[in-house]
Amino acid sequence: MFPDAPEPFLDLSTGINPHAYPIPRFAPEAFTRLPEPGALERLAAIAARAYGAPSADHVVAASGTQIMLTQIASLVPPGRAALLGPTYAEHTRAAALVGHGVEEVREVTGLKDASLAIVVNPNNPDGRVVERKALLALAAALAQRGGLLLVDEAFMDAGPAEESLGPDVEVGNIVVLRSFSKFFGLAGLRLGFAVAARTIAARLKARLGPWAASGPAIAVGEVALADTAWQQQTRARLAADVHRLEQFLIASGCAIVGGTALFRLARVPNAEQRFAQLGRAGILVRRFAEHPRWLRFGLPGDEDAWQRLRGGLGLQ
Repeated sequence: MFPDAPEPFLDLSTGINPHAYPIPRFAPEAFTRLPEPGALERLAAIAARAYGAPSADHVVAASGTQIMLTQIASLVPPGRAALLGPTYAEHTRAAALVGHGVEEVREVTGLKDASLAIVVNPNNPDGRVVERKALLALAAALAQRGGLLLVDEAFMDAGPAEESLGPDVEVGNIVVLRSFSKFFGLAGLRLGFAVAARTIAARLKARLGPWAASGPAIAVGEVALADTAWQQQTRARLAADVHRLEQFLIASGCAIVGGTALFRLARVPNAEQRFAQLGRAGILVRRFAEHPRWLRFGLPGDEDAWQRLRGGLGLQ
């Protein structure tokens, strides 16, 4: 689209932390041997503490949450899947693949009659947060009909932790997804978790098989999820960065629709022109065909990137 743009491109189209967790040194065995069951169990225990799960038996590790979407959607017979939108499109695709009829709704009340109810919390792209008590009430209503609640907490690491359903999964019909890559900035590592009741977690583990996560992913996950000091520092850094991003966008005439600590969604009257203007400057942002006035901006990773964005937005 932009063959004459200066390179390298500045990719602000993702919601991934640009300040990645420093990769620890690996033992060669992380690459040369299949992961031992004990290593996966240690990772599950650390993840349980990080995500507030009742125990390691409630945690399923895999090579990213995306690979688990169809497995989770097939935990209930094909029926009506309802998705609180607008949101991440992969949930719709995964539910349809296993035979559900998928409907996007705008209010939590529209999820109560579903076989599979899906909520991204905080939401992508607008950052909407559904309160924990509302989600627990929804889970109770779904349980009366044999329904399942899937809550994707991909952006909860830097969100309102008190709204997480990780501690509540033993009620039996809740599955919580936690993405490792976004907050830790290691998307290529491919690591994610499902938190669920023991019985559901056991079913998912059986379906995924014995080597659902790679040796390097397990090794990094063990260290990073236990590094609470880095996590606290990173939350503070992201909060400062996203505030700076918001000020840039407001100064350039954008209206803030919402977002998370990793991105901001803006309403732009001339969004298509602004998208092209940024693209010609070598800056990629996320646009939305169904919402032509929206653009989503991720965080620049260093001062040079911030200044490129400033120039691309036409700021002095």
